Amino acid sequence: MGRKVYVKSFGCSTNLADGEVIAGCLKHAGYEITQNPSEAEILIYNTCAVKSPTEDKMVNILKKIPENKKLVVTGCLPLINLERLQKEVRFNGVIGPSPGSEIVNIVRRVENGEKPLVLRNDLKPSLSLPRVTVSPVSRIIPIAYGCLGACSFCCVRFARGKLRSQPMDEILEQVKKAVKGGVKEIWLTAQDLAVYGKDLGLTLPVLLNKVLKEVKGDFFVRLGMMNPHNVLEILDELIEVYKNDKIFKFLHLPVQSGDDEVLGLMNRFYTVEDFKRIVFSIRKEIPRLTLATDMICGFPGETEEAFRRSLRLIEEVKPDIVNISKFYPRPRTPAERMKQLPSWEVKNRSRRMTETALKVSLERNLSWVSWEGEILVDEMGLNKSWVGRNFAYKPIVVKDEESLLGKFLKVKVKKAFSNYLEAEVI
Repeated sequence: MGRKVYVKSFGCSTNLADGEVIAGCLKHAGYEITQNPSEAEILIYNTCAVKSPTEDKMVNILKKIPENKKLVVTGCLPLINLERLQKEVRFNGVIGPSPGSEIVNIVRRVENGEKPLVLRNDLKPSLSLPRVTVSPVSRIIPIAYGCLGACSFCCVRFARGKLRSQPMDEILEQVKKAVKGGVKEIWLTAQDLAVYGKDLGLTLPVLLNKVLKEVKGDFFVRLGMMNPHNVLEILDELIEVYKNDKIFKFLHLPVQSGDDEVLGLMNRFYTVEDFKRIVFSIRKEIPRLTLATDMICGFPGETEEAFRRSLRLIEEVKPDIVNISKFYPRPRTPAERMKQLPSWEVKNRSRRMTETALKVSLERNLSWVSWEGEILVDEMGLNKSWVGRNFAYKPIVVKDEESLLGKFLKVKVKKAFSNYLEAEVI
């Protein structure tokens, strides 16, 4: 034992949490975790393949691994495009996403000269497994794996499988442990946070109320992505939860299109009006809500008029953040078999939407200039700067020579940009 292992994770917050558990389980089993790939004997790449460019990036990285290193590939890529992985990458072992303690068995088999190929999408690692944490300030807790959706463009559901919610008491225990250990930000994450507990006869608001009532200490909860279709069922209770001071006023609600016909082709089970009702209902009670949404440009069947409806929706709803994706057909999805738009048109629409979204983001951020209040510094910025978050999870940059990580600061916002605010400490 004592062999050196390098673990690198890509993609969503769930994958980053999985990476911490992979490192934790291997360390617990006697391996040495190193931050330097050149000194490791075994390299573990925890991959993402949600979009075609991401998959290309992953494959290019994996192809460059030196032949004298043993390579284990985990994450979503093996279940999304195993054929390409086998054709283009030299690996020693493969296991699907969220392997938990199973990773130790895989690594041992690789050391014994085997070439394990474990393609499971139903694993649900215990939240009490050891972790090698990356941030002293934030802790990602995956409260569920998989989803109940059937979006026609999505390949992640092949990798992540059906909904598997974590027991409420286990989640509660981990939040308490993290806060007791000095963590100030708890990220509750899932493929779709809004369906948490449906397989256990529970709901997300029930869990959140329990966390807020039973966990003592100075901390905030950041809620992850929620599908509008599933938010509709818990909207009133969710609004009540959002009023709690410990919940960041941040909502990630992916609309994907501003056109009902396109939403139908995408197999999203809500309308544009449903999306607007959620946003306006929450904003009525929480006016300074930070809204993040996702949009896909150039989905098969999206006409110019349908695309313009998406632009109009951005201008009407005014999200603070719009994550824009050009449509790429993904393996084995229904959308792959639909008639595709020309790539130049998809690029053109993406450019136009980016211009609209940045204009709206800047407009939203300008309203924060002169705001005074408290921020929690949760990451290091560039050139002796630090990034903190206020109650609405707005990224606020402050400059200081000393480390401010984990500190609460009183600041005044001086400048606004499309993606962040700049402030001085007061």
